[in-house]
Amino acid sequence: MLGDVRVRSQVGFEPERRGSHPYLGVDFRTLHSRAESAGSIPARRIRRLFSFQRHLLSSRLLRGAPHLNPLHILDEDYCGQAKCMLEKVGSWNFDIFLFDRLTNGNSLVFLTFHLLSQYGLIELFQLDMVKVRRFLVLVQEDYHNQNPYHNAVHAADVTQAMHCYLREPKLAQSLTSFDILLGLLAAATHDLDHPGVNQPFLIKTNHYLAALYRNTSVLENHHWRSAVGLLRETELFSHLPAEDSLSIERQLGSLILATDISRQNEYLSRFRTHLDENDLNLGNASHRHFVLQMALKCADICNPCRPWELSKQWSEKVTEEFFHQGDIEKKLKLEISPLCDSEANTIASVQIGFMTYVVEPLFAEWARFSDTRLSQTMLGHLGLNKASWSTMEPEASGSSEDGESDPARSSEEPSSRALTQGSPES
Repeated sequence: MLGDVRVRSQVGFEPERRGSHPYLGVDFRTLHSRAESAGSIPARRIRRLFSFQRHLLSSRLLRGAPHLNPLHILDEDYCGQAKCMLEKVGSWNFDIFLFDRLTNGNSLVFLTFHLLSQYGLIELFQLDMVKVRRFLVLVQEDYHNQNPYHNAVHAADVTQAMHCYLREPKLAQSLTSFDILLGLLAAATHDLDHPGVNQPFLIKTNHYLAALYRNTSVLENHHWRSAVGLLRETELFSHLPAEDSLSIERQLGSLILATDISRQNEYLSRFRTHLDENDLNLGNASHRHFVLQMALKCADICNPCRPWELSKQWSEKVTEEFFHQGDIEKKLKLEISPLCDSEANTIASVQIGFMTYVVEPLFAEWARFSDTRLSQTMLGHLGLNKASWSTMEPEASGSSEDGESDPARSSEEPSSRALTQGSPES
């Protein structure tokens, strides 16, 4: 199960930096980084110091210890605002970017810990709070913050979306605490150690992960195995019977592997068939697990369903990551992956295609399954956001109405896969 971890050690990766390995001759640690001045290193250390101070503060507040140090007044103010935001963590308008700033880049740790506590999972499963926090810190550190899109903020956003779905009536009435624990953990780790490039890039550069997983769900398998590695390293479930721990690991993998966009039609067709035949039985564990898979798939690509001011930021970030990959492919004289050529694509064209051929079909079926105010809100935002991008891309809008040329080009599997490298390909 931890094969890729062993391979990493054999090829000389730095063991103390699990998430900072170079792929082939390209160092992905710097792929998306900006040039920094000589004074940026101490500034980075100062930010880490503030982060550590806030971690200590939050730990003391959790224990109910009074905090009297006047140097933490600013931190208390920020933590106070973050706490206020967490009171509305179930809102679809939740601004994860603001929350990340208020927590000094620790949104994934704070949000996931809060949700685990809110659902009573820490107490119910008798989890060690120190181990939980250590696990979440390590998870957050293993996301590459140099990635414009596939970073810890994206993981936090997906976790918050998953929380919104878990509260929907059909799920809230049927999911077990074990289901909820799996759903939150899968959301938090679903893109763990993502390199900021897609599976086709790894395959055509003969990367060892592509060989290890035989060119099948390469990134998703790596995210899953990386998550299992951290679960074992922190011994988060060491107090449970061995078979229970293994069951958690296996089902966590099943959820994360479902985010592989190349299998989108497979999952969507199965979901549609269940809905057509009205045979989903949420009293059945396998059916509940399937619904969790669909919920995670929705959470992973829900950005176009957010309010415009949030959705637009995500669109810009994922497209930036695509174009960075295209630039690297040009430098390496490789064929440029679909949607990664900044000269042939725009943010608007990428988003319109993604919304039309990937997001709309999935969320239409989800709304059939869970016909609630949230589902209608998401579809409403999706329509408005698509219209907004269309005004910026008149040609794309015109060809969409055509229903001929653009669909034929955009619905091809490679394009769909490349688009969702910003979401489900991890």
